[in-house]
Amino acid sequence: MYLLDTDHLTILDRGGLSAQTLLTKLSQVHPNEIATTIISYEEQTRGWLSYIAKAKNLDAQVLAYSKLERHLAKFRAATVIGFDSNSASKFESLRKLSPRLGTMDLKIAAITITTDAILLTRNKSDFDRIEGLIFEDWTS
Repeated sequence: MYLLDTDHLTILDRGGLSAQTLLTKLSQVHPNEIATTIISYEEQTRGWLSYIAKAKNLDAQVLAYSKLERHLAKFRAATVIGFDSNSASKFESLRKLSPRLGTMDLKIAAITITTDAILLTRNKSDFDRIEGLIFEDWTS
C-alpha cells in the first residue's frame, strides 16, 4: 500500500508539472493500493479552516467554503487510514527516538510503519531520520 503524505495531496490539489508526474505514477498502481492518513486530513482541514477564518467578506467566505466542500468531497472518495492503538504505540516510540521531528510527521510515519506501507512524500529531510520508514518521492 502507498500512503500519500500531505505534501503529495497538496501537489495533486494545485496541479502543475509535479502533479502530472505524480498522477502518471499513481495511474500505474491499483487504486485499492493508494490511501492517505487521517493525519493528512487533519492537517489539510486545519489549513482550510484557517483560510475561512481569514476571509474578509461574504464573497470570500463563499469561495472559501466551496473550497472546503471540495476538500471534504475528495476525502470522502479516498481511502483514509486511521490512527489506531498500534499507531499510537509506534508514535510514542518514534517520539522518544526523534523528539525534534514534528508530531504530525511522526504520526504519519507511525501509521505508515504499522500498516507496512510506503509513504509518498517529498519530505526526505525529516522522514529520512525515522528508522524502519520506507518512503518515495513520486513528484520528480
